[in-house]
Amino acid sequence: MANHTTTPGAADLDGLSVNTIRTLAIDAVQAAKSGHPGTAMAMAPVVYALWQRALRFDPVDPTWPNRDRFVLSAGHASMLLYSVLHLTGTRAVDADYEILGRPAVTLDDIRTFRQRGSRCAGHPEYRWTSGVETTTGPLGQGVATSVGMAIASRWLGERYNRPGHALFDYDVYALCGDGCLMEGVSSEAASLAGHLQLANLCWIYDSNRITIEGSTDLAFTEDVAARFVAYGWRVLRVPDANDLEAIGRALDTFKVTADRPTLIIVDSHIGYGAPHRQDTSAAHGEPLGDDEVRLTKRAYDWPEDARFLVPDGVREHFAMGVGRRGANAHRAWREALADYTAVYPAQAAEIDQMQRRDLPDDWAADLPVFPADAKGVAGRDASAAVLNAIGARVPWVVGGSADLAPSTKARLTGADAGEFQAATPGGRNLHFGVREHAMGSILNGLALSKLRPFGAGFLIFSDYARGAIRLSALMELPVVHVFTHDSIGVGEDGPTHQPIEQLASLRAIPHLLVLRPADANETVEAWRVAMTRSHQPVALVLSRQALPTIDRTRYAPASGVACGAYVLADAPGGRPDVLLMASGSEVSLCLSAVALLAEEGIRARVVSMPSWELFEQQGAAYRDMVLPPGVTARVAVEQASTLGWMRYTGQHGAVLGMTTFGLSAPLAALQEEFGFTTARVVELARAQVARTAGALVGAGR
Repeated sequence: MANHTTTPGAADLDGLSVNTIRTLAIDAVQAAKSGHPGTAMAMAPVVYALWQRALRFDPVDPTWPNRDRFVLSAGHASMLLYSVLHLTGTRAVDADYEILGRPAVTLDDIRTFRQRGSRCAGHPEYRWTSGVETTTGPLGQGVATSVGMAIASRWLGERYNRPGHALFDYDVYALCGDGCLMEGVSSEAASLAGHLQLANLCWIYDSNRITIEGSTDLAFTEDVAARFVAYGWRVLRVPDANDLEAIGRALDTFKVTADRPTLIIVDSHIGYGAPHRQDTSAAHGEPLGDDEVRLTKRAYDWPEDARFLVPDGVREHFAMGVGRRGANAHRAWREALADYTAVYPAQAAEIDQMQRRDLPDDWAADLPVFPADAKGVAGRDASAAVLNAIGARVPWVVGGSADLAPSTKARLTGADAGEFQAATPGGRNLHFGVREHAMGSILNGLALSKLRPFGAGFLIFSDYARGAIRLSALMELPVVHVFTHDSIGVGEDGPTHQPIEQLASLRAIPHLLVLRPADANETVEAWRVAMTRSHQPVALVLSRQALPTIDRTRYAPASGVACGAYVLADAPGGRPDVLLMASGSEVSLCLSAVALLAEEGIRARVVSMPSWELFEQQGAAYRDMVLPPGVTARVAVEQASTLGWMRYTGQHGAVLGMTTFGLSAPLAALQEEFGFTTARVVELARAQVARTAGALVGAGR
């Protein structure tokens, strides 16, 4: 195409559009000197066919609720998505879902791919670029998240659709590669999707037989088609990624498949169009290089020296395809919603609140209040009561456990709860099976679809779900991760099930709010905090064993949870000699030490610290009021890793925590073994007061 006129005939527009996607990817990666052009080059025809011929997506409003979702699970091929977002003229949307008018991806963004300030990050990032449905960095996360989106579509349709008023029936497409299908999270998610017969879910598998290390024969020789058939999927094959008609037929077949999800296996050659390159794996892992770029463009009949060329007619071609189809579908949906609102105003109000991530005004009306009780209530049992009080008022709260509902107690029991299964897609209780990682990803997909999801498991198994939890924080999704069995209180189950470092690990994740309540009423307040977070995930860390319900007529109200830390019991006159700090079950241990210390003339303040993150968000004046800088005698108590507590105890304060793994023994024996006793807290507090008194004497004060 050395003499290309940029005014092609209509017959050339399919091929011209495909090659525009390819060359934008090539030029962007080459300019950045970083990235992966090969998959984008090979799969451009597939993405083009999907967007231009099948996807219901309105570029003018890329967040309308019944749009089809496209998830680029092979996130290293991000230029595929950025190219189509640019060529379709997709508009940017702000955090309040108001159309801003500017393009989501400009040509300048593509020119500055992977650079600071560009909306074209190295991998697709939700919130950063309108039209990106989910962040897909680690391979496998995208396809697993797509299962949550497909579940949400089924659930929304079952709850809100009425005869003649079909508001929710969107499909979910995900493009994945060999790496995605090697990751265990995709296997977990695919197995569950097959069980649930999610016929609105289509994964397109780029079978290019190349990974960064080389041929997939090095480590991946299984029969993928047979595996997915065993999962209960329909499996189709397209022998040539460049065959637009075959791709179209496969997508049509997916559309008429009503009883199972679909896997379309597309055979491709990575870096297609670069026949001179011998090391095709390098096209996957690095830019082509200037010489190879020219040779590749020559193979495409493209101007060899052109950079970031969008020929005349390409944008208009997309506008007449996906643009017109999406606009018509969106317009019809808005008209249907208006008719629906007139007939079903209450349901329409729910939909509006859900889409805005709002809550009903009375959502907290039935939150329980627990009376003082020395025997107490387990954190998991208190949480169950709160969850059901909320669920009765917020119908779009859905979730479940990773096969542990009888133990975590995270289950909705209301009359309209039910079980989400293939035959009952309106159920609000999800059964994830023993699949912690996929559960986390699916929860993200549900939250991206504007439901309010929760998922539960033992705290020790948060390690299995950490990748998905991290992404919920990165995407600012209001997922509630419920973790029970929070300490060595697990007892006889032994060190494999006793979480030690998990609490510190969760606290280390930016933008994840961690709450470890001390009793039943703190659990109520922790849920209150969680539900009012519309753009932040929360980890609730709860006990298996009963915790004494603190007498709030004697001690401070549990509403202090909202500040992250608060003075639960103060010294006479508010002038403590020593600060006792704790979270969860250890708060009561500190309370029990106060009277014994008083007998020795030591005035103690007990500070309940359920959330470090919330406490750090308070002003300096409040933090200094709770933890007076002048009181350096400090003891922190937590049945977990001591990591991080020094920021509150200071260098010379005492931390009573775990520095080893636990043991298999009854809880009382474990507490004695590791020093979680009233006597030990008193001993540490006494030593701290003596230390500070000695320091004052040494200073001549």
